[in-house]
Amino acid sequence: MGVPKRKVSKARYRTRRMANRLHAPQTGRCANCGEACPPHRVCPHCGWYKGRQILTVEIKK
Repeated sequence: MGVPKRKVSKARYRTRRMANRLHAPQTGRCANCGEACPPHRVCPHCGWYKGRQILTVEIKK
């Protein structure tokens, strides 16, 4: 059975744990309306993707 020879330092332990941290979702700007939207997806605000209207989105008041 494997037994550690030395105590793992706080820096080494925390560095290893940093790989599992949560990342904020990335967003880009819509070319049509300028709103923030996820990359490679249809814009949820205006329904455009790659210069074409894909979805018809109703304006909420």
